[in-house]
Parts: sequence; C-alpha cells; structure tokens
Amino acid sequence: MTLPTFGQPVGAIVQFAYVVEDIDRAMMDFVDRLGVGPWSLRERFQPPQGRYRGAPTSPTFSLARAFSGHTMIELIEQHDDSPSVYHESDGPRRYGFHHWAILTTSFDNDVERYRSLGYDEAFSDLLPSGSRVAYMDSTRDVPGMIELVEHTEAQERRYTEIYETSVNWDGRDPIRRDG
Repeated sequence: MTLPTFGQPVGAIVQFAYVVEDIDRAMMDFVDRLGVGPWSLRERFQPPQGRYRGAPTSPTFSLARAFSGHTMIELIEQHDDSPSVYHESDGPRRYGFHHWAILTTSFDNDVERYRSLGYDEAFSDLLPSGSRVAYMDSTRDVPGMIELVEHTEAQERRYTEIYETSVNWDGRDPIRRDG
C-alpha cells in the first residue's frame, strides 16, 4: 500500500466532504468548534470538464479543504441552481455529508469496479493538478457517494501542501485563498 506524504494510504478514505449553505460560515464553524484549519479556499469556479450524469455541466462552486490529523475535510457550496452532483433535484437544497474520497492508482479499474457493483458515475471532472475524479453513486447502499481521485505526483503535492499547513497550526490566518 502506497503511503502519500500527507499520511493517508492510497486506497483508504482520504476525505470526508460536506455540502454547506455558506462556506465562509462553515469554515469558521469548523475552526471555532473543532479546531480544524487552516482552510484552503478555492472560490467560485466551474468544473472545466465536468460531466453530471453523462452530460456536460457548468455550475459554479466554491470548495474549501483542511486536514484534521491525516484526514481531509472538504466543504462545498454551490452558488447557482444548476443541476449538479451537489443539487440533484428541483426541490429544496440538502446540506450535510455528501461523499468520501479515495485516492487511487488504478483509476479506470476502480471506476469499472464500482460500476460493476451497480454504482453509476454521477459526476466526473479534471482537477487543476491534472488528476481525474469520478463520483460513484453508492447511495443505494451507503449514506454517501464515493469520489475516486486519481493519484498523481501533482495531486499528492497539493494535498501535502494543505496537510503541512495544518501541522502545528496556531489558529492564525484560518482561511487561505487559492490563487
């Protein structure tokens, strides 16, 4: 089992992700109540190659990531009403736990393995690192989706950068904007 420099093994859950109504408030709730931070915030972007349930998609998201120990927490806010993996119906929005992320060195094989279990690909995209991601809709069997993140050196570097800011973090500068 490969152990990336941020400490979670490839193939293990590396992230717990939550859809939130207000990302700024949610980050500060995690800081104030749980001591989680600092947060790396990527504001208002559209997925460059996003596909939702097989069709191109371009909703606008913000996402924030921070580590607690060796596990990453991700917060996601959708800024529009476009159908997406985070807002799948015309009804009221749903907030709370959304998915687990697993880092994989065999991305295509793992996508197919989850498909063979009956889990459709709900969303896919290309990350700024060049890594591919796919959300497999496992909600029939477990209370969230499974996000597969392709392990690349660039993606490991990005996660490690976020992780290293959390080691011995003194509580100052709790939100750090990407770019």
